[in-house]
Amino acid sequence: MVFAHDTTLSLQAAVALVNGSLEPGTIRTPDDLDSYFADYGYTGRHDGDQAEVDEVLAVVPALRELLTADRDDAAGIVNAMLRDASALPQLRRHDGHDWHLHAVANDAPFAQRIVVETAMAMIDVIRADEMSRLAICADDGCEGIVLDLSRNRSKRFCSVTCGNRNAVAAYRARQTEG
Repeated sequence: MVFAHDTTLSLQAAVALVNGSLEPGTIRTPDDLDSYFADYGYTGRHDGDQAEVDEVLAVVPALRELLTADRDDAAGIVNAMLRDASALPQLRRHDGHDWHLHAVANDAPFAQRIVVETAMAMIDVIRADEMSRLAICADDGCEGIVLDLSRNRSKRFCSVTCGNRNAVAAYRARQTEG
């Protein structure tokens, strides 16, 4: 494992949220947000209404900027995000997970917790000089973000769909040449 459990989960959640915003219908309703909340192990306040969905979707551009920034810019973005949220890192243990960091209160708005938890995860990425773990999808027609947690750093596509589309295109190109 490259990063601690909470770092990995926060990065996966942020990438899923950003990439999901590229696909119509991924998170648009309170039920969609309920699933996202549960899938990525979030705890604390969750209002479960359309206003919360809108607040969460409003932070997507900031998350995308952070996840696609170079190392120096990412450090500045992280600092601003944590400062704006008045983040105060605290060790917490809950739901079967050992000690890990939370930086805002459990009753803070969900959108704020997403931003802060992503910023906290990016601290580990920046400090470990692992920015190469984040990239834009190699599919020419896709703007999705790739989170590569593989040992050999071989992940190039944001989804199986993009990978398959490129494999089919490469196969067809080889058939045409032959």
